[in-house]
Amino acid sequence: MLKCENITVERGDFPLCQAVDLSLSQGDICHLIGENGMGKTTFIMQLAGLIPILTGQVFWQGVEQLPVQPLYISHQVGIHLQLTVEQNLKFLLGLYGIKPTDNELADALNWVGLSGYEDIFCYQLSAGQIRRVGLARLWFGLKYVNDFSFWLLDEPLTALDVQTIDKIEKIMQDFVNQGGTVLLTSHQPVSVANRQLNLTEFMV
Repeated sequence: MLKCENITVERGDFPLCQAVDLSLSQGDICHLIGENGMGKTTFIMQLAGLIPILTGQVFWQGVEQLPVQPLYISHQVGIHLQLTVEQNLKFLLGLYGIKPTDNELADALNWVGLSGYEDIFCYQLSAGQIRRVGLARLWFGLKYVNDFSFWLLDEPLTALDVQTIDKIEKIMQDFVNQGGTVLLTSHQPVSVANRQLNLTEFMV
C-alpha cells in the first residue's frame, strides 16, 4: 500500500533523519518510535501533505506521491475551545467532506464516552475529553474505510484512560481487518501494532 524510499525528515532546513525507508501493506499497524526530537511528528506531517518532502519518494499502491487523502489526527488536537463538542466534530469532519447525520454524531460521541455532551462548550471539558472529541473521527474513519484507507495518528493515546485506549486499539484493529493501513506515533506501547519503525536508527 505505502512505500517510502530514502526520505529525509527535516524541520525547516535542518535534517533530523535521512534515508528513511518504509513499506506498509493492507492490515499493517505500524508504531513509529524514536527519541524526542527525532522527527516523528514531522514525518507524519510530511506524509499528510502538511510539510513538503524535499528528498525521497512516496508511493501509494505503486503511484508516486499520496493520491489518497489520509485520515490525519494531530497530537495538537485542533479543537476550538469556544465551540461546542458537536460544532467541533462537524467542522473536523467537514475537512474530509463528511456531513454526518444526527444519529451518526450521537453514535460517534457515545463511542468515545461523550454522549449527552453535544452542546457543551469544549473549554468546559477535561484534557482527556477534548482528546476524545477529536478521536471521535475514527468512528467515521471506520465507517468510510473505502474513502480513507490510510490513517496517520500522532499520539492518539495521550491523556486517555485505559478503557478509551482499549477502544482506540480495537477500532484500529477493526479498520485494518477491513483493508486499512495505520501509521501512528505513541509514547505508550501499542498492543495491536504488528510493525515498528524506529527513527532513531536514521538520525543524522
